[in-house]
Amino acid sequence: MLKLANVKLLLVSWSCLAAVAQAKSYGSPDLDIDSDNAIVAHEDTLDPFASCEIYCYGNLLHTIQMASPPLFSDSKTFVDMTLKNSPDKTLADFNAMMEAKNNTPSRDDLKIFVDEYFGVKGTELETWEPTDWKENPKFLDLVSDPDLKQWGMELNNIWKKLGRKMKDDVKKNPQHYSIIPVPNPVIIPGGRFIEFYYWDSYWIIRGLLYSEMYNTARGMIENFLSIVNRIGFIPNGGRVYYHGRSQPPLLTGMVKSYVEFTNDDLFAINALEDLEHEFEYFVNNHTVEVKNHSLCVYRDSSSGPRPESYSEDFKSAAKFDSNDDKERLYTELKAAAESGMDFSTRWFISENGTNEGNLTNLSTTSIVPVDLNAYLYWNAKMIAEFHSKAGNTKKVIEYENKAEKLLLGIQEVLWNEEVGCWLDYDMKNEKPRNYFVSTNLSPLWAKAFNISDTEKISAKIMAYIEKNKLDTYPGGVPNTLATPGEQWDFPNVWAPMQYIVVEGLNNLNTPEAKNMSKKWATRWVKSNFKAYTDNFDMYEKYNAEVFGGHGTGGEYEVQTGFGWSNGVIIEWLSKHGRDISTGAGGGASGDEPQ
Repeated sequence: MLKLANVKLLLVSWSCLAAVAQAKSYGSPDLDIDSDNAIVAHEDTLDPFASCEIYCYGNLLHTIQMASPPLFSDSKTFVDMTLKNSPDKTLADFNAMMEAKNNTPSRDDLKIFVDEYFGVKGTELETWEPTDWKENPKFLDLVSDPDLKQWGMELNNIWKKLGRKMKDDVKKNPQHYSIIPVPNPVIIPGGRFIEFYYWDSYWIIRGLLYSEMYNTARGMIENFLSIVNRIGFIPNGGRVYYHGRSQPPLLTGMVKSYVEFTNDDLFAINALEDLEHEFEYFVNNHTVEVKNHSLCVYRDSSSGPRPESYSEDFKSAAKFDSNDDKERLYTELKAAAESGMDFSTRWFISENGTNEGNLTNLSTTSIVPVDLNAYLYWNAKMIAEFHSKAGNTKKVIEYENKAEKLLLGIQEVLWNEEVGCWLDYDMKNEKPRNYFVSTNLSPLWAKAFNISDTEKISAKIMAYIEKNKLDTYPGGVPNTLATPGEQWDFPNVWAPMQYIVVEGLNNLNTPEAKNMSKKWATRWVKSNFKAYTDNFDMYEKYNAEVFGGHGTGGEYEVQTGFGWSNGVIIEWLSKHGRDISTGAGGGASGDEPQ
């Protein structure tokens, strides 16, 4: 297949992505699945991205999503519904209806139209029980406490509940759906998230690997590789309306995890072209110059409100008079969504340069984030490692050099000697953002620091933890210490960020850091267990202030399922299960704070 050397375009619409896909790989961007479960092209089928005319932008989307009262309690519902006819016919009939109603249809008119032209949401996927699911994976043998072992079995069972595969009609008529076709079944996060998501899948895949579901994990990775191969990068989630943004780049880490469990070096070597392509996409489309270093920020390349949160974004932008100001807000909203932290004071820059304010103060694209640059450093190091396995010496040197440049930027722009930690950088005010965010510690997880400085960094980080009282929360380390009610702010705590902090401390490999790492991992397991025994659910987010409490706040109610929470617990049961007890005083290193 032909490859573009670089993706330097700011991709404005999904139709642009279709054009990129066409230039990248084949004469027509249309997809099907062959007998070997591989994606192939068919020149005589319809454009699979044509559904973006319905789900991504335009008058139909605006009119339906802005109905008053709303047609749906959740804006995501409409854009997950299935088309009963082609996009062209749907648009033509919608325009005819609008003309007949003098462009002022009633709510009932819109409801009748939606009922006639759209099917219920989520019908493109059907439940699927993974064929490689094991009743008693070996990680259960590493858990001593009988109650925790039973819980581990129940978490392992959840993979069957979250399994999905695409119906054959998605392959035949992709233009009728907002879903992005992929060849293999997936494990979804759960709740309102009924499709695959990019960064969620890293921790889902880790959990699957510990559950010995290697084929399912590999299939999900192959799905992502196929998306990179077709359109140049991985969108936020598996829907066409996520067309202008990605999420934290963890695909290379997924491949690394798979190789660690299976020793299948050839899989990583064969994936290298796509892994390089994704890395270069981020560098070419996200780079800014700051203090003579090239670092990356989160961005978005589409226009208009988020389709899945259309009315909410439209109302947020109502404060602004000009279309340019409204569009700037839409960009900042979607850039924050690309970060995964939608939303948080982490991305607020007020007029006086603080993190106070509300969504209209979002300035995501003006903040150089610690985590994204740490992840990209990690990616470059892993790509170099895979090239080393393949014997590609020139490529090893190339990606080691890329990693070193990123590391130097992380050290000189983001490390703050006075604070003793890494900090996001505010380009508007040309200053570090001295607010605790869990991602301040992400270079520890990505090993984006000089190993020779480990002792000094460890002492600084432990002092930073003590100063911010991060060890005082019974439900886990909060994502931030700010309290505006946004879902990525206090008191909410999330499994992936807990994982990054805990595994990062472990990577420091000093006794005090390793002890804190194990203490926090143990506390997280026990708190999640308490929450599970109360309602028999795993949650998307938890409450740092309450042992066993689930999270609140944000754009929607707390969701259950939940893929990344399951994956983190399964991994930590495997690593620490011999030392954790649910009995009175159990878990010597993991009791909740008093």
